[in-house]
Amino acid sequence: MRQELDELLARIHVLQEELEAEYNAKRDELLQKRIELADEFLRQQRRYKIGLLRYVLRSRILVAITAPVIYVGWIPFILMDLFVTIYQSVCFPIYRIPKVRRSDYLIFDREDLPYLNLLEKFNCFYCSYGNGVAAYTREVAARTEQYWCPIKHARRIRHAHDRYPYFFDHGDGEAYHAGLARLRRQYERDKEEKGPF
Repeated sequence: MRQELDELLARIHVLQEELEAEYNAKRDELLQKRIELADEFLRQQRRYKIGLLRYVLRSRILVAITAPVIYVGWIPFILMDLFVTIYQSVCFPIYRIPKVRRSDYLIFDREDLPYLNLLEKFNCFYCSYGNGVAAYTREVAARTEQYWCPIKHARRIRHAHDRYPYFFDHGDGEAYHAGLARLRRQYERDKEEKGPF
């Protein structure tokens, strides 16, 4: 019995080695194909790129004239980003509100797109930053509202934040006072579900 078991284990070991060798060969082959496809994809994407000078010259004059108005928006976005980051760093630990992870909202992944010229990449960076700061600010404000004033409005609001449905109905003072402490602890459940902030 022992000899049969040893033979079976030896055959399993040989089969595992063969499987590992086959896997490595296929993996290398797949990696090579992936590299070739990536190069081809890059070439295909670059065909759609419009040169910077041609891009600027083809722009409507009113677009060029209004560009400084758009780009001056960097100032309020940077100031808002700075304020919100300082605000939550100072206040959230005192209120025991988990901090919002800024990196979850400011995503910059368009700069490597081969079909964008330098100005288009800059514009994508700017839009990512502006919308990211707005989303980051909204989440910080939503958590603050959940702590200080989790009461629904009497009128319907458009595009309420994700925490809003859990707020107390407008005019329901009993539920507000009975449940405020519970709702303020709701962050702890968020923290456990999402991991450390």
